[in-house]
Parts: sequence; structure tokens; C-alpha cells
Amino acid sequence: MGAGGTPQARASAPTPGHQHTATARPRSAAPTPRHQRPTPLHPGAWWLWALSLGTAATRTTNPLLLALLIAVSAYVVISRRPHAPWSRSYGAFVKLALAVLVIRLLFTTVLGSPIPGTHTLVTLPEVPLPDWAQGIRLGGRVTAEGLAFALYDAMKLATLLICVGAANALANPSRLLKSLPGALYEMGVAVVVALTFAPNLIADVQRLRAARRLRGRPDNGVRGLLQVGLPVLEGALERSVALAAAMDARGYGRTAQVPTAVRRTTAALTLGGLLGVCAGTYGLLTAAGGTYGIPVLVLGLAAALAGLWLGGRRTVRTRYRPDRWDARAWLVTGSGVAVAAALFLAAARDPAALHPGVVPLVAPSLPLWPAAAILVGLLPAFLTPAPETAAKEPS
Repeated sequence: MGAGGTPQARASAPTPGHQHTATARPRSAAPTPRHQRPTPLHPGAWWLWALSLGTAATRTTNPLLLALLIAVSAYVVISRRPHAPWSRSYGAFVKLALAVLVIRLLFTTVLGSPIPGTHTLVTLPEVPLPDWAQGIRLGGRVTAEGLAFALYDAMKLATLLICVGAANALANPSRLLKSLPGALYEMGVAVVVALTFAPNLIADVQRLRAARRLRGRPDNGVRGLLQVGLPVLEGALERSVALAAAMDARGYGRTAQVPTAVRRTTAALTLGGLLGVCAGTYGLLTAAGGTYGIPVLVLGLAAALAGLWLGGRRTVRTRYRPDRWDARAWLVTGSGVAVAAALFLAAARDPAALHPGVVPLVAPSLPLWPAAAILVGLLPAFLTPAPETAAKEPS
């Protein structure tokens, strides 16, 4: 090798007469703050919102208001339902609500209705029944008034089912279990297992039917149902065994040693509080008990909460990253409670608008301010983060 070195070395050598300046490595830019993932809403807020809408549905038989409640809950579910297996059960609840409507109308058509009517739609052959079956008939006249009454009554139950389905589709059951008080933990585990059974079963059925379609096998009819049912039951059994093993490994059912006096005080407060809640609720529902209903209900709730707080001392468990009840949870819960309160007030002030009559048969009208109050239930669709935003990893 010559004195000049390699061409690369000669090229990198400093030029005579010029000061050599080392090329500094470019510094990286200042670290940009990472976008924090929006905190998901407390699952208890979703349940309180949905149960408040269901409570509002029990105060009216107006099909227009009930349809508006269904539309409000459906819009919130569509816009804020996360992408998880347990959130796919909303369609099953909607189908169950439709089945309730069909069965109620079918029973009214076949067994008749106690509502008298003059608009006869069809006359079915009537089957004579023995004397001991008086008050029951098979067949006969089917009136428009009887069908309208059955439709209004069935829509109330269907709306309540859809609201419960909305809570199942929006609230994460495992996070809901984590947020329960310690005294209700064991009961909450049973409830969560029951709530997640149906969504997992539906997901298994959909997965197996898709696999059968890909293999060119039938997935409809009785034959397809029978061939899908056995793998679904097998998967449910495997999940049950795995859940039991996981619960046993985590020490499920352990209780701490508490004094006898604390246990007795807990039982007395819890039992007395539940009795007070029942008595107070009965007082609110009756005209004679309006004076003592609210105080007894408040005292019962306070005693029950104190009993739950004391009972939580027996449960040995910790919470990892507990869900916090923030301002959004209060607003979501408040929107549902506002809808229920408005429907209660409307039922007391204008019962005719919330319970349209069927004899004589008239078209139901839409009361404006109760309908506007129901639209308050749409606030969760704008206050909570979208599923894509909530599930996006920080960049």
C-alpha cells in the first residue's frame, strides 16, 4: 500500500490550508409528546344510562315515544360500540325484542283480547271449550283495538330488552366486575359469567357457520343447526373448565378473618337496608305512602351502602388500574336519569299523551317536550371517544 493510502482515505483527509471541521451527527428533534389514549368510560355509567332509558320506557305505551327510545339507544350503540366479541350481542337482543312482539300479537290473535272492539279484522273459527275454562277462548273475532293494545304493551317490554342489550354491547363485563364493591364480588363473578355466555355462544356459532360455508357444507336448517350445536357446546364446556381453573389458581373465594360483631352488623345493615328500599319503593308507588316513601328509601339506601362497605372487608383482593368515575361518567348517567325523570313527570302531568287509548281507536300523537327530553339520551354519542380512537395505540 502506498503512502497515499486508499482513495477513500485520501478523499477523507483534510485539505491543506483549510481547517478541518468534523461533520456532526444530526441531532434528533425534540421528542414530541405521545398522544395519550382516551380513557374509556366507566362501565357502570353505561349500565345506569341504559337502565334509565329502560325505566323511561316503563312509563309510557306511546309507540312513537318507545320507537324514539329504541332509536336513541341504537344510535349510541352503533357509534360507540367497541370491537369486541361481547359487544356483538346487541343484534340478538333486537331479535329477541322482535320475537316478543310477534308472540304477543300471535297470542292475542289466537286467544283473543279482553279489550272490546268494534273494528273486526278477521273472524277465526272458534273452538268450544269446557266450562272449567271460562274466560279463555280459542279463535273468534280479531279486532283492531285488541291488536293495538297488544302491540303497545309488547313494545314496552321490547324497548326494555333493547336497552339491556345496549348496556351489554357498550359496557365491558370484566371491567364492570372490577368496579364492583368487595361485598358483591362473588355475586358479580356469577353475573359476569352469565352475561358473557350469550355473546361467546353467538360468536362461536358465527365462526362455525362461516367455517362450514368455506368447506361447502350446509349451515342452515335443522341439519346445519345440529351439526353446529355439538362443537358449540364443546367449546362452552372447555371455557367453563378453563374459567374454573383460572379462578382456583387466583384464590377465588378466599375471605379475611373479621370479628363476629362486624359480621353481624354487616348482615343487619344489609338486610335492614334492603327492607327499607323495598318499603320506600312501595311507598312511592302508592298514594297513601307518599309521605314516608322518600325518607324510608333514603335511609334504606344508606344502610345498604354501609353494609356493603363493611362486607367488603371480608374480601381479599386488589384492583389493577381501577376505572375512575370522571365527569364524563356523571354526564352520561345524568343524561339517562334526565330522560327517566322527564317521562315520570310527563306521565303525571299528561297521562293521556303517554298512554294513548285504543277504545275508541285513535292514532297516537307525539308529545313534543317528552320527545325532546328523550333526545337528551343521545349525549353519550358525543361525550365519549369513538371506538377507533379509544383502541388506537399511541404513536
